[in-house]
Amino acid sequence: MSRRRRRDPRENPPDDVFAEMLLAARELLAVRSPLDAELMVSDMLGAWWGKRLRGGDVEQILGEGLVDYAAKAGSPAALTLLISVAYLGTARQAAKAEGAALALMESDVARPRWADRVGAVKPAGCFVSRDIYGDQDTVVCTFNYNGEDTHALVMVVDYNMRGMARDAWVSTQVDKLLEQAGLEAAGNPMLRFEEIEPQQARALLEFAMKATKEAYDRKAPKLVSDSYSAYHAFARSRIKALPPGRKRPAPPHSEAPYTRERRAMLAAEFLGSDAAENLSDPSAASRCADHIIDYGCDQDFGRPRRVSPTKCETFLLDWLPRKVMLTPAEQDAMPHVLAAWVRFAGYRIGLSEHAVRATLDAVWEATGRFTEAYRDPTTFGLDRSLVERLLPDGDLSALARRAFVFPMLQGKHGDIDLDALNPADEADRRILLEIDHAAEFDRPDFAEHLAWHQEIAGRLWDGDPPQMWEAAQRLIDLGHDRHDVLHVLIEIAERIGDHPDELAAALDDIADIPDEPPS
Repeated sequence: MSRRRRRDPRENPPDDVFAEMLLAARELLAVRSPLDAELMVSDMLGAWWGKRLRGGDVEQILGEGLVDYAAKAGSPAALTLLISVAYLGTARQAAKAEGAALALMESDVARPRWADRVGAVKPAGCFVSRDIYGDQDTVVCTFNYNGEDTHALVMVVDYNMRGMARDAWVSTQVDKLLEQAGLEAAGNPMLRFEEIEPQQARALLEFAMKATKEAYDRKAPKLVSDSYSAYHAFARSRIKALPPGRKRPAPPHSEAPYTRERRAMLAAEFLGSDAAENLSDPSAASRCADHIIDYGCDQDFGRPRRVSPTKCETFLLDWLPRKVMLTPAEQDAMPHVLAAWVRFAGYRIGLSEHAVRATLDAVWEATGRFTEAYRDPTTFGLDRSLVERLLPDGDLSALARRAFVFPMLQGKHGDIDLDALNPADEADRRILLEIDHAAEFDRPDFAEHLAWHQEIAGRLWDGDPPQMWEAAQRLIDLGHDRHDVLHVLIEIAERIGDHPDELAAALDDIADIPDEPPS
């Protein structure tokens, strides 16, 4: 079955999009199985998955809007679409679609024979194929309609990306699929293939799909396959057909939770091991080891000792350049410390000599790119002491937004030595903001206005919510003055009050500053 080219629903008025989708829904009347119908409608609903609309939730505006449009159309194609959305849609979409479908059926609108079988599936078996490193799981869940039309939902879960689902597809060649997966594992010591309980599969995949949604809510770059959106609704509904009742199974190589004390003990064990004996700078090596352990604990499900080629590359080339402020000595030492860590940890988690060597090869291959990927802020002409004042927590990703909040941190202002003020300290922070707003000192509400600047400064310093800095960047890119941007953020925060979700949504909606920005 070929898939239509889906137009971006944000490019056209909603009714035009809905009319086109309802026209495509006529094909539902010609299909012979509920599976084909479900896949077609899942593809339709995937047209807006992962996208954003200014002014509201895309699933509500477009998803529920499609249901309302189909209900008004009242045609056989509209009814079949509603029946499918009642199974595949979100909870709100499904409830509206079911009510609308019942109303049309009471009016004797015709529907195909397969309509009563939509979603009437039973799970037949669940399996997982995983690599020995613990990088990813390929989960296979099989279903059938009362013994007929057997099919498999296949989803790839990536543990190097916070356990998110990165790919999904459907196969009707179930026996061939399972046989091939078994043969691949039998002939490859780096793979394992086994059956798992349906409850485990459901818990694992629900967590994975939630992690994917959270990544897109954070406006992360495109992380999923091109086909994921088309199968998203289908996968979500099939997962609900699996029995509940289990916690998410722990990823491979999981360990007991790491407290600060246990992290320090692990670092000491590493630094005293044979693997670390040739590291030339013990101080830099110690700090690098702390970063490696923290990454494994905080970003890899509490698995600091898990090593793999992909994890090491992600750590060196993606996470460190974005998140950690390294000294020059640490920059030089990090690849060597990571290689020593691979030798130290790899054998302890049961990796073979071949797997350890492959991981070491990946570290050395990434080392040259690391020197290019990791851009020390001091190479841009920034004073290291200034950077360290802005990044007392070492969070490199916070540098731009903190410099935006506190642009004056060096020199003198009257008798005040700006170099001696700490922007992370509340008292010093207020002094810096008073200096920044000296021109507004005569306004009658200066104290209240300054308090709001402190509120916004604190939020931008912490990145809470992340939508605040994103909104500020959009306005800066449009050429607006820094103070005007801050005043817009204040106006929104003051208007919304203590409602985090509403504040995040309002900040997402900012497209430009009004002609007369709030003061």
